[in-house]
Parts: sequence; C-alpha cells; structure tokens
Amino acid sequence: MFLSVFSMAGCTSVSSVEDIEEVADTQNVMEDDTDEGLIVIGFSQVGAESDWRKANTESMVKTFTREKGYDLILEDAQQKQQNQITAIRTFIQREVDYIVLAPVTEDGWDTVLTEAKDAGIPVIIVDRMVNVSDPELFKCWVGSDFELEGRKACEWLRNYCENKEIAPEEVNIVDIQGTAGASSQIGRTKGLKDAVRANGWNLLEEAAGEYTQAKGREATSRLLRKYDNINVVYCENDNEAFGAIEAIESAGRKVGNNITAGQIMVISFDGVSDQAIEYAKNGKISCIGECNPLHGPRVEKIIQNLQQGVTPDKYEYVDEDIFSGDSTVTSIEVDDSVYTIKILGK
Repeated sequence: MFLSVFSMAGCTSVSSVEDIEEVADTQNVMEDDTDEGLIVIGFSQVGAESDWRKANTESMVKTFTREKGYDLILEDAQQKQQNQITAIRTFIQREVDYIVLAPVTEDGWDTVLTEAKDAGIPVIIVDRMVNVSDPELFKCWVGSDFELEGRKACEWLRNYCENKEIAPEEVNIVDIQGTAGASSQIGRTKGLKDAVRANGWNLLEEAAGEYTQAKGREATSRLLRKYDNINVVYCENDNEAFGAIEAIESAGRKVGNNITAGQIMVISFDGVSDQAIEYAKNGKISCIGECNPLHGPRVEKIIQNLQQGVTPDKYEYVDEDIFSGDSTVTSIEVDDSVYTIKILGK
C-alpha cells in the first residue's frame, strides 16, 4: 500500500504503517496529489517488525514534510523483498525524484535497480546494504557498521569475563539471529563467530529470531529445553532480547551478569526504546551495542547535496556507542580504536 505523507511534524509516534495512515488522514492528504515544486521521494521500508524499524520510519516521516518541500511516498514491504521490488517499479512509473530503499536482504536487486538507473532516478540505500554487480546502481548508502557492532559487544564480553576471572570454556553462548541475509544479521553474526574462535568460547547453537519479540521468545525457550548450560544469550536486536528474557524467566531462570552463579547474561543491539535502556540499567540486558535509526536527516543532507550537484560519499557510517548498566568494563579497544562504555545509572 502506498501512502503520500506530507505534514507529519505534529505526530508523536509511528508504530506501524496503520499509524501513518491515520495521521495522513487527519492531514487530509490525497495519495496522488503532489504540489508542483515539491521533491518527490519514494521510500520502500522493510516493515514495522521492531522498535528500531518504527523509529527509523518515524525519522524519515518527520524529516520529509511538505513544509520543508517534500512529498514522501512511503511503502511498507511487510518484510517481503518482492513487495519492495514492486514498490520501486511503481516509484519509477510515478517518476519520483529519488528512491530511498531500506532493503530486506542484500541480494536480488540488480534488475530493479538497473530499471531505476535507466529511468534516471537516483537510489539511496539506508540501513542494510545491497549486493549488486554494478556499484553505480545506487548513489550512496548510509547506515551502521554491523560487524563492528558485533565485535564491540563481544569485546565487552571478553573484558567482562577477564575481569571476573571467568574461563573461556565456561562461556556457553546461543545466538538468536536476525532476519537471514540482512546486513545486520550477517555482520552481527560474523562479529560473534570471530570472537568465539578467537576467545575459545562455546557457541552452542544459532537460532532464527527474525528481529521480533515473539520469535526471540520461541527460539530461546526451545534452546533452554535443549541445553542446560546456557549462560549467554546473544540477541541480534532488542526485541529478540525482550522475548529471550521472557523465556528465561518463564523457565524459572534469572537474567543477570553473574553467570558463574547460574544467571543468564543477555547481550543485545539497538538501544532505541525506553524499555531496552531500562533493562540495561537494571541488569536484565548486560550490554547493548547501539544502532542509531535516525537516518531521516542524514538522507535529507544527501538529497540536498545531490540537488546542488554535490556528489556524496559512497558509504556513510554512523558513529555509535555501547551501553551497560555494569561498571566492570569502562572501555574496550577494537582495531586500535578505544570505545568508552556508556554506563547507565539506575
């Protein structure tokens, strides 16, 4: 479903595409009516599967308003690549000025992005990357270094275990993975696998969590029944972590940092919602690798540069922090760069 979204500056929260529809209706916005002179942007979003995704959509909607000279056409793909391909082709037919794509997965984009290039429409990739044969099929990409996020979280775990004198062979991890084939899943999984090999930890199993709370709970429940020695659950986003915590507590176990005393440590990524930050403060989540979703202003800057004939950098990585409510580890080092841990007060 396509929504032409204009004046969104007054909205408080976008939790789903239905919320955007409701706000658009209150603004008396017509889908196919665009004012002359507005920059028309077609935005294909993955869906609304997580708090991060909702915040990302809200950032785009609040940035590209009619008052600022934009006509934003937003399409929710409901986590299906074919829906995104259909949306892009519709954007091309409507002769939008720019296409912004938050891809479901990395592969499978050559054909439709070639169609956009042939139509002369610049494509900007946000969040996850695309794997294409011709790098000129998109103008630029903006997002996170997902492998670095994973490496930072694992380095926090290594430092924590070292400080607490926990032997590597005592660390038993399960990985609740994100959407298979997504850049975030690929990067965070690789960060963990590399750390497991380097540190001698035990990676018991990887399970699909699909970035949702329900799947995170389901996967963790199954793994807890299968293994009685799990003491670290590595969740590839916060919503999976919420589900994992529910599963751990339902099984009569306790989440926390004291893994030598039978607690189960939860590591997560995003740090977007108040719930995630509160869980980090009280120790239910031991460490969160930040993933910043506020790409709207970044994409606007790219578009304004393109409007002025300025070529943007091909890849723009977002600087991100790492959070914990535990002060055992105050800084980590990855690739000769030192990262200060943001300790969250209770």
